[in-house]
Amino acid sequence: MTPESTALPQPAALSLPRWLSWLLVALLVYVLLAAVGAIGDGFKAATGSNAKELFAFASNPVIALIIGVVATALIQSSSTVTSIIVGMVAGGLPVAIAIPMVMGANIGTSLTSTLVSLGHIRNGEEFRRAFSAATIHDSFNILAVAILLPLELLFRPLATSSEWLAGLLVSDASVSMSNLNFMKTLLAPAGEVLGAATGWLPGVWSGVALILLGIGLILMVVTQIGRILRTLLVGRAMSILHAAVGRGPASGMASGTLITVLVQSSSTTTSLIVPLAGTGVFSLKQVYAFTLGSNVGTTITALLAATAITGASALVALQIALVHLLFNLFAIVLIYMLPFLRQLPVRMAETLAILAQRNKGYVVAYIGGVFFALPLAMVGVSQLF
Repeated sequence: MTPESTALPQPAALSLPRWLSWLLVALLVYVLLAAVGAIGDGFKAATGSNAKELFAFASNPVIALIIGVVATALIQSSSTVTSIIVGMVAGGLPVAIAIPMVMGANIGTSLTSTLVSLGHIRNGEEFRRAFSAATIHDSFNILAVAILLPLELLFRPLATSSEWLAGLLVSDASVSMSNLNFMKTLLAPAGEVLGAATGWLPGVWSGVALILLGIGLILMVVTQIGRILRTLLVGRAMSILHAAVGRGPASGMASGTLITVLVQSSSTTTSLIVPLAGTGVFSLKQVYAFTLGSNVGTTITALLAATAITGASALVALQIALVHLLFNLFAIVLIYMLPFLRQLPVRMAETLAILAQRNKGYVVAYIGGVFFALPLAMVGVSQLF
C-alpha cells in the first residue's frame, strides 16, 4: 500500500485567491495579538491590585494542572489555552500558578489524537495500530508531567530558565522586546475598539466583559487560522510528512515541528499521522518521534501571543510562553533521550491499544477517566489536604 493511496482527503479549496487568504491570515494574527492584550487589560481592570487574591483558588498546583487539562480537552486546542494563559499572566496570574496550567494544556491537547483513532474502530487490527499511535501522545505527555511537575515544585528549573531567557530578550538592548514600541502602537487601535466595546459597563464588569471578549476572539481566531492554513498547506504538510518521518527520530521530530508550525495546530498534525499509522504506513516508533515534534511546534502560538504584551508585564508574558517551549524540550531530553524511560510511553500505548481492541468499553473509560473523571477526582482529593 502506497502512502498516496492512504492520504487523507484534501480540504476543499477556498473561494478566495491565495494571496487574499494569506492577507486574511495576517489580519487574524493581528486580531489574536489584540485579543491577548485585551485579556491582560481586562484582568487589570477587573482586579486592580488584587489579582493574586483572584487566583488564590488555583494556588494548589494540582488544581492549576487540572484547569489546564480540562480546559484544553474541552476547547481542543493547547494553542488557544496557552495564549489565554499568556494574557492572564500579563493581567496578574502568578507564573507559579501558570506553569502547571501549561503542563495541563499539554495533556489535554492529546485527546484529539485519541478521538481521531476512533475512525478505525470497526477494523480491529487497524484500530489497535491507530489507538496505540494516538495514546503514545497521551502517555508521553502524562509521563512528562509526572516527572517535571515534582521537579518544578522542588527545584523550579522551568521558572528559572524561562526567566533567564526572557530577561535576555527583554533586557538586552540589542534585542529588547521592550524596545519594540511599534507593537504597542500597532495594536493601539484594536485595543481602543475592544475597550470601547466594553467600557460602557459599570465598575469591574467592563474588565470581566473585556476578558470574555478576548477569550472569545482567541477561540475564533485560532480556529479560523488553522482552517485557512490547513487549506493552503495541508498538501505540502503531507509531502513533508511522507518524505521525512521514515528517515529516523531526528527527522521525524523535525517534520512534526515544521508541520505544526506551518498549520498552527498540533491537532491537525495528529489528524494526519494517526490514520496513516492505522493503515500501516507508519510504525509506532515513527509516530512517536513525530508527535514529540508536534509538541514543540505548537508552542509557537504562545510565543507569538507574548509579543502582544508590552510594558511591565512583557517579561512575565514572554516567560510563560517560554515555559511551554522549555517544558516540551526538557521532556524530550529527559524521557526520549534516556533508553530506560523512552520505552515507557510505547509500552503504555501498546497495552492500552490491546485492551481497547478486546473491549471497546476501555476506550470510553480511558477518555472519560483520563481527561475528565480523574482530573476532577484529583481536585477533590487535593482539597482534603
